[in-house]
Amino acid sequence: MTIDDPARPGTADTPEAPPEAPASPTVPRRPGAWSALRPLLLRLHFTAGLLTAPFLLVAALSGLLYALSFQAEKIVYAHELEAPVGDTVLPLDRQVGIAREANPDGTVTAVWPPAEPGATTRVLMADPDAPEGTSLAVFVDPYTGDVRGQLPSYGSSGALPLRTWTDGLHRDLHLGEPGRIYSELAASWLWVLVLGGLALWFARRRTRRRALLLPEGGPASRRRTLSWHGSVGLWAALGLLLLSATGLTWSRYAGENIGALQDSLGGATPTLSANAGTGADADAGSEHAGHGTAHHPTDSGTGPAPSPADIGIDRAVAAARAAGLDSTSIAVTLPAEGKGYVVKETDKQFPVELDSVALDPADGTVLDRLDFADHPLLAQLTRIGIDAHMGVFLGLFNQLALAALALALTLMILWGYRMWWLRRPRRPVGRGAWRKVPATLLLPLAAATALVGWFVPLLGISLLVLLAAESVLALLSRARTKRSAAS
Repeated sequence: MTIDDPARPGTADTPEAPPEAPASPTVPRRPGAWSALRPLLLRLHFTAGLLTAPFLLVAALSGLLYALSFQAEKIVYAHELEAPVGDTVLPLDRQVGIAREANPDGTVTAVWPPAEPGATTRVLMADPDAPEGTSLAVFVDPYTGDVRGQLPSYGSSGALPLRTWTDGLHRDLHLGEPGRIYSELAASWLWVLVLGGLALWFARRRTRRRALLLPEGGPASRRRTLSWHGSVGLWAALGLLLLSATGLTWSRYAGENIGALQDSLGGATPTLSANAGTGADADAGSEHAGHGTAHHPTDSGTGPAPSPADIGIDRAVAAARAAGLDSTSIAVTLPAEGKGYVVKETDKQFPVELDSVALDPADGTVLDRLDFADHPLLAQLTRIGIDAHMGVFLGLFNQLALAALALALTLMILWGYRMWWLRRPRRPVGRGAWRKVPATLLLPLAAATALVGWFVPLLGISLLVLLAAESVLALLSRARTKRSAAS
């Protein structure tokens, strides 16, 4: 009795076919490009995923905390951020005077009027006691003039201590500049793993088309784990690619190359000139400000200087409104020596309102105007991409989407490790696969990899480390094989 293979024709259940004439000899077909590349891609996806997953896992979990910090901030700092709605609103000049009285050692640099009824006015000060890279925000009730509290405020987004802490954890693990290597390494490899995983997932043979999009059930096994890993990765792929691309824009090494490329393509962000006579241009804001960049009115280290003729904040805001700045979310930077008032719209939520004007402090005349619509397309896309990465472009939906992506990436990493544990082959999958790739395909691929590795330095350096480790492991494996054969 024989056991027939049901996957092969000509078994005991199939009628015996008549003998065929001997076929003429044919030249064996060369394997296609994908057949040669698949083992190499599988090896890269497996090895790189195994070694970079810890960095990606930390980035995903800290990113999840950051996405949730927006709503948590509203709860934790509700007393400072909210004020009971009153009948009349005090002039901004009066509110600034109250903030000065509450903190006489600080120098007022900017004022953020309330964006909606029931919100407080935020008066930003350069203060020697504030943590490095932050302003001291004094929260004033616009109806009663009561000071609701004082907190450090970070960056152009106005992040308060809770969100600032989670941002630092996600950006550099609170280790400073050396810690940024972890996040840049994660962003550098994320897009490689996603694109490689997509290629492997689409090329996989499956009996049912729905298995491409939906995970399969069944008993716990490596196959079911792979189904969940691949299908969830497919749904999350676009979001993860956008996170990788936008994360690299403000990274330490790749970010410099991206910025230089953007400038060479005419995509640099224009600046607003706030000169009221002499002095250098005032930067109206950079597309890299916010997440990991302390870009706020105190960056220059100099506070506003008294002007012999000053129209005051209220008239400056009125002049900006008359010039067409109609957003409810604005920030007013007070004039420094030789500078004018700078009034900027700060609504980064779609549809964005990010126009700005510079005003002569003597009479409110518009010195310069910069509309977001006049930014180069690349600068606009970079700004929107970064704001989406930071969870502000689409508001609460944006933050929930970021949390879902972080959770999806975390699960995919855990499933990946589970598949590795279930398989645990004695001989690693795909080792030495590059030798089977034709030279006509391998050489262009190596050249493209070298170019990408130069543009994204941490990707190139870590890839060289992986190749060196692979070579050492291969030599050790050969040595063990020779010793086994000799014995």
